[in-house]
Amino acid sequence: MANSDSGDSLVDRVVRVLSTFDRERWSQTPAQIARRADLPPSTAHRLVVTLAESGLLEKDDDGTYRVGLRLWELATRGSLALGLREASAPVMERVQSHLRQHTQLAVLEGDSTLFVERLSHPRAGSNIAQVAGRLPLHASSSGLVLLAFAPAAVVERVLARPLPALSPETITDVGVLRRKLSEVRRLGWAVAPGSVEPHSVGIAVPVHHGSRVIAALGVVLPRQHGDERGVAAFLARESATISSSLEQRGSHSTG
Repeated sequence: MANSDSGDSLVDRVVRVLSTFDRERWSQTPAQIARRADLPPSTAHRLVVTLAESGLLEKDDDGTYRVGLRLWELATRGSLALGLREASAPVMERVQSHLRQHTQLAVLEGDSTLFVERLSHPRAGSNIAQVAGRLPLHASSSGLVLLAFAPAAVVERVLARPLPALSPETITDVGVLRRKLSEVRRLGWAVAPGSVEPHSVGIAVPVHHGSRVIAALGVVLPRQHGDERGVAAFLARESATISSSLEQRGSHSTG
């Protein structure tokens, strides 16, 4: 892969271009992409045109570009997230039907919590987590579960950086966070009252695949809901169903 004058590879530049798209910026001009990807306009324009020719981006009539269906198609083929979402779908529907609030599934991606699925009841409270959205690992119940069972190198890397506050109750002290992670490992579940939004409480449990924790199954409830332990036990039972389904899918695919 040819490097630029700054030393970044072609793949690095392509990733920077694609990373400029999100829910708020789903359609952009080449100039906007260049600015947000921190690339020279000529470089960004050349990459955008090439990506559009391959179907990874699509050009609209007004000259703006958006993520192409080809990219979605390639991303879902053989994706762990796709198999996980399929195995989790009936469980999440059952959890959402029982609690009538927000139910979400998250995975560890880099040093962030990446939400791969979410179900919500029409009368549920607010929840800033979105499908394909990210939150810091220390700032939600799902993230706390993923961080607690992450490799030691990931834990230390996260703890070595500033811990931004999403609300007044987000854990931002390293010592407090270490104790919280120990608690999550001991209990097998995480509760995060007011960590993202003051009026909500998040509860999450790990999803296992063999000996590994590959995801977190969580809910966001009104702060006054109560019975956190009971909700956690319910989620743990449902999480075990996801793990069993993943094992069955694995044995079928190798049989």
